Amino acid sequence: MDGLFSNRVVDVQKSFIREILKVSLDPEIISFAGGLPNKELFPVTELKEASNSVLDVAGEEVLQYSNSEGYLPLREFIAQRYREQRGIEVSAEEVLITSGSQQALDLLGKIFLDVGDEVIMEEPGYLGAIQAFSVYSPSFKTVSLLNEGLDLDDLESVLDNNQAKLLYGVPNFQNPSGISYSDSNRKQVAQLIKDNNVYFIEDDPYYELRYEGEDLVSFKSLIPEQAILLGSFSKTIAPSFRVGWVIAPEVVMEKLVIAKQASDLHTNYISQRILYQYLLDNDLDEHIAKIKSNYNSHRREMLASIDKYFPKEVSCAESAGGMFLWITLPAHLKAMDLFELAIEKKVAFVPGDPFYINEEAVNTLRLNYSCVDKAEIKTGIKRLGAAMKEIIT
Repeated sequence: MDGLFSNRVVDVQKSFIREILKVSLDPEIISFAGGLPNKELFPVTELKEASNSVLDVAGEEVLQYSNSEGYLPLREFIAQRYREQRGIEVSAEEVLITSGSQQALDLLGKIFLDVGDEVIMEEPGYLGAIQAFSVYSPSFKTVSLLNEGLDLDDLESVLDNNQAKLLYGVPNFQNPSGISYSDSNRKQVAQLIKDNNVYFIEDDPYYELRYEGEDLVSFKSLIPEQAILLGSFSKTIAPSFRVGWVIAPEVVMEKLVIAKQASDLHTNYISQRILYQYLLDNDLDEHIAKIKSNYNSHRREMLASIDKYFPKEVSCAESAGGMFLWITLPAHLKAMDLFELAIEKKVAFVPGDPFYINEEAVNTLRLNYSCVDKAEIKTGIKRLGAAMKEIIT
């Protein structure tokens, strides 16, 4: 019966990170492998009040089917926040509510990609995007990610020598590396995109989680007709609601709505209504400030522990926000070998391998600091440092 499955499913691998998380279920293991928000910061009481309010006032309505584009007042809130806080001209009509950013990636793959079509990806790149696009059997072209952003010479060469439809990137606190494109890099990347018939998918789930430095310009401002901007409430309010969004030019939005209608009719309506009620009744910026204070203190603890316990041959990429730190081992070492030893010492991380399309046995790894407490960070990094010293010597 296995022969009945489509090639698109057979050829796509399970999520490497999801499989690693199974290994981390041992309660004695300190895990830096997840990319989870800290559950202690979820606004449980406020969301309960919002839920009661919505059901009391509009119970019958919110349990009914709704429109595919999403709840209009929520779309207007999102558009207004972009206009007021980031100076990006967005209207509610340009916003489509999706079942998390992951559905947005799937819908974009569905409307753009035929078998063999070319997609340009950062390397290392976000595993969720690689997996979402892989279902449509594209040809991936990779561009190296440097400390300042995309390698411009590499990008220009890939654009000149291929017929890519999409360029995917996470310009703010990239997953997995944690780095952000500089303003200069963004402007040069935008110019290269302008000169080519390609859309830039600007996946931006971590923008609100900046702990240092100034906000940087969005590609949606630089190249509005060629930028498709993704966002989510998963990192700021609650991931289980699965409420994200995609902002796209009219010609793209028309196709996205058709694809969404075929996928699920509409995103969970009651979740949209509860979220909107929460946003009406509470100060989102005040809530995000609490998250930022907590995560920043965890980030600082991890950086201090890395400086204290990691061998000097190991480097850590600079990151001013988000949820991750990116570690590079000496060139001759493999992160997968370190992972096996680390598990023995009761600490887990994500080896860099799944974030690369064309490389294996890499010497990089990702650490998450958002969903572990400070004591666990210190103990876990000490254990990981000890494992590193064993594998290096």
